[in-house]
Amino acid sequence: MIFNNDYSRRGFMALLGAGTASLAGCASTAPGPGQTVITYRDGITFGGQSGTQAGGEFDPALMYAAEEDGGFLIPAIPYQRINPRYYRQRVVDPTGERPGTIVVDTPSRFLYLVEPGGSAMRYGVGIGREGFAWSGDGVIQWRQKWPKWTPPDEMVARQPELTKYSSKNGGMPPGLTNPLGARALYIFQNGQDTLYRLHGSPEWNSIGKAVSSGCVRLMNQDIIDLFQRVPEKARIVVWQ
Repeated sequence: MIFNNDYSRRGFMALLGAGTASLAGCASTAPGPGQTVITYRDGITFGGQSGTQAGGEFDPALMYAAEEDGGFLIPAIPYQRINPRYYRQRVVDPTGERPGTIVVDTPSRFLYLVEPGGSAMRYGVGIGREGFAWSGDGVIQWRQKWPKWTPPDEMVARQPELTKYSSKNGGMPPGLTNPLGARALYIFQNGQDTLYRLHGSPEWNSIGKAVSSGCVRLMNQDIIDLFQRVPEKARIVVWQ
């Protein structure tokens, strides 16, 4: 699909992600070769490359099961309590970006990793205050498994109870309660750290929502999946 300008592209993305009543009322088209029509619980249909059928690659019971990683046992996610649109899934790429690019659609709470052949992996995300602070093009300059978390000094000033995790105190060790979760991807622009992160989170119920703090958060099982798919020095585009 060709967009004449950013406004039309973002408008399309918002329509796709929002699940409005008008979209739900549209007739679905016949799937192309290798595609499966996914029908969500809210009645929205979408032609994707793979469905969420039981036992398949995108079965949520398997994707969000308990998982041992790096010496930590990540708990199973009660996926039934999450809107199915935010489950990890392969979809027809709506971004027009080249393969290997990450696109964060902030208003719609989706993250896309563009794949060859016109598809994309789509993940549901939660957005915090800091998640609205930056947009544009950048590079995933650094990637970390089970990172430490060091709250900015401004956050420590607002929340003195975080002083023990300040930079001068060495930050918060990795673990299941660490706000950065199982993985963190650090975004740079023009060689400078934007302080904008993609990261895991133990707070699965924040996916699809705007939360009080943080950058762009994914469920821990999803950030692990994304981490292993993202190429080195991947380009990232953030839409506001």
